[in-house]
Amino acid sequence: MKTTTARTARWERLSRSQRENLNGQFLTAPSLLLVTLVVLLPFVLVVVFALSDTRLVDIPRLSPSTIEWSLDNFRDAARSEAFWDALWTTIAYATLTTVGSIGVGLALALALRRPFRGRGLIRALLLIPYVLPVIAAAMIWRTMLNPQYGIVNAVGQEYLGWQSPIGFLSTTSAELAGVPVPVSLLVVICFEIWKSFPLAFLFITARLQSVPGEIEEAGALDGASGGQSLRHLVLPQLRGVILLLLLLRFIWSFQNFNDVYLLTEGAGGTQVMAIKVYTELITRADIGSAAAYGLLMSLILSVLLAGYVLLSRRREPV
Repeated sequence: MKTTTARTARWERLSRSQRENLNGQFLTAPSLLLVTLVVLLPFVLVVVFALSDTRLVDIPRLSPSTIEWSLDNFRDAARSEAFWDALWTTIAYATLTTVGSIGVGLALALALRRPFRGRGLIRALLLIPYVLPVIAAAMIWRTMLNPQYGIVNAVGQEYLGWQSPIGFLSTTSAELAGVPVPVSLLVVICFEIWKSFPLAFLFITARLQSVPGEIEEAGALDGASGGQSLRHLVLPQLRGVILLLLLLRFIWSFQNFNDVYLLTEGAGGTQVMAIKVYTELITRADIGSAAAYGLLMSLILSVLLAGYVLLSRRREPV
């Protein structure tokens, strides 16, 4: 009873701001504990594995006294041609899918901006690729592109004069008008653009709905054409949301694993960094190398995130 009375007296001596701070700490403590267990602790373990020569079979016997700290995993990655190939493939994949998905989403958002009969239905249909489960979407594409019974090869051989079926998901490179074309990589890029453009479409459409119509009316009164009004009045209003989409879409594409693995499993020159990490971990059972590759991916994305934050601050009005 005395202990309870003492606690009540101490609580009453606290100021209002101190009580609010204490209540806030109590309310956020479960979330902080969850973040620590689910995010921070696994990240610390990844750092430990990356700085040691550790394989999956060594984990049961792993202890601080048995860990040999070194940067060998990072040195091996820097000297590995496979690592650099996977990195450049990932950069190309993430860049093209980001630009493509945002470009398609922007074009469709602008095309469907004006009201007309059936616009709501068309907008709903455009969301199908995004809400479709990725495994179902990948199976649809694999069936269409199958060299034996796929509809794409059937149409190509019947009407386009193809001499033989094309292995779209296994061909590293093919010549088109004397120029080598990365067939499989282009297929997974097209799949990702088709799967992700609805998100950009939704973001841009929402922003367009908040653009005042008076801006274009004033431009028309000043003699601006439709193209000039779009370029100088509408598109500047979309700059913020497009910049955000560029960052988010690049990050998601850079670390994408499901889409590429379900389509090609990394074959045909489509081994991106996420698949490289998976290969190091599952195929080679080298958890140290996989952790090092994962940390390098995180470092690259952190640099991009820092650049976005600096750019956003510069754009803020003083």
